[in-house]
Amino acid sequence: MKQKMCLVILLTFSVAVTLLAAEKMMSLQVRDGYLRAEPSFLGKIVTSVKYADRFAVVEEKGQWSKVTVPGSGVSGWIHVSALTKKKIVMKAGEKDVELAASSGELALAGKGFNSDVEAQFKTQNKDIDFTWVDKMEKMVVSREEMKAFLKEGNIVVQEGGAR
Repeated sequence: MKQKMCLVILLTFSVAVTLLAAEKMMSLQVRDGYLRAEPSFLGKIVTSVKYADRFAVVEEKGQWSKVTVPGSGVSGWIHVSALTKKKIVMKAGEKDVELAASSGELALAGKGFNSDVEAQFKTQNKDIDFTWVDKMEKMVVSREEMKAFLKEGNIVVQEGGAR
């Protein structure tokens, strides 16, 4: 009887340890990101994170994941679109290189709308006036101004918006 009881306790302990060790790990798949104090794009920024950083997911709420940076104790919310299950390895020769992003994936990630792409677009579209686009790019709207605007306009924000 004691042997069966010990076996049950040992099996239960093994399952619990396995479940704890299997925490969901994710990588940042965008160039720069922010961990926020609340699950909202207007939430206060806790810290900035970089491409390939790894996180442990501790909670999920709709399209947002609460993550912690292993070893640092820093945690915050980030939108799931910025995360991937892949472990991204930045340099060849590391033991996990077979899990790294492919050259095609890196090329796609690098083709964002940057100043070179914009200059090429302007050259090919000389008849378009970019004056107002340039002015809008320089505008800065604070979180408080955005929240006031939404409140004044009686705009109901769905999950992920202003709180």
